[in-house]
Amino acid sequence: MNNPPQFTWDDLQFFLAVARTGQLSTAARQLRSSHATVSRRIDRLEFTLKVKLFERNPRGYVLTAMGTRFIETAERMEQETERLRADLAAGSMAQRGLVRLSAPEGFANFFFATVLPQFAAQHPHLALELVTIQQIMSLSRKEADLSVVLDEPKGGAYFAEKLTDYHLQVYGSRDYLAKAAPITCREDLLEHPFVSYIEEMIFAPGLDYLGDVHPRIKPQFQSSSIFAQLTATRNGLGLCILPYFFASRYPELVRVLPDEIDLKRHYWITCHRDLKQAPRVRAVIDFLREAVRGEDARFVPPYVTAAGPARRAKVET
Repeated sequence: MNNPPQFTWDDLQFFLAVARTGQLSTAARQLRSSHATVSRRIDRLEFTLKVKLFERNPRGYVLTAMGTRFIETAERMEQETERLRADLAAGSMAQRGLVRLSAPEGFANFFFATVLPQFAAQHPHLALELVTIQQIMSLSRKEADLSVVLDEPKGGAYFAEKLTDYHLQVYGSRDYLAKAAPITCREDLLEHPFVSYIEEMIFAPGLDYLGDVHPRIKPQFQSSSIFAQLTATRNGLGLCILPYFFASRYPELVRVLPDEIDLKRHYWITCHRDLKQAPRVRAVIDFLREAVRGEDARFVPPYVTAAGPARRAKVET
């Protein structure tokens, strides 16, 4: 079976030139083409669309009712094409469009939100939706264009790039620790109430870290929100495992067993491979990479910087 002929943007250019001038010869001069070529393009367009766009008469070409309707569509396409050309010439394609980014609550609120002014300044025409609900957004179902995740994606048609390592420690408020029993070893932690995630609502293996501190810790207060955990800990409810990059901002929080307990986790940026080179998505990936690189000290505590900067790897699965 033969495929039906398809019209191209060039055909629409010929159509617009004839519609505006009413003359094949004038349109041909504007397009730097020939009278015969213009006539052939118009005939092909009408054949492809199976509609009559022009009435031919001795005075020239006059739009039919369908041709008049079609010119509105052709002119919109012409405007978008001109905008595209201007964007390409200005190198601003990466600054247009909408990107939905899914990120963990801690990363979104305590890091990305702090660099949003720089993002807006660099990409004034790029709209952003930031999703922080505590679940894994489905890239395959296009619930998000881009995700920051704690665990490297395994399998599937995804691009993934490690953004950074980050560290977590056990923290308690100064007031709580001043009144509570002393803590000299991990066994002493069992005598203290813990604040943590709701176990069955942990949405990523990287957040399941109580057992890494002590296998017998049973939290007294649990929340799916890291912000709620932080607030409870600052208010003296008990001890909590918190990321250094935001717990260190609060002088009322003190590290517990600082020479013994330090957990390392990772943030990855990932998207569907089909979207990897989309300018709007690439712009966010590049911004996040540079923003994290410029703020390494937020994620890596001073006592581990001697080991060198966190290595970043690019992985495609």
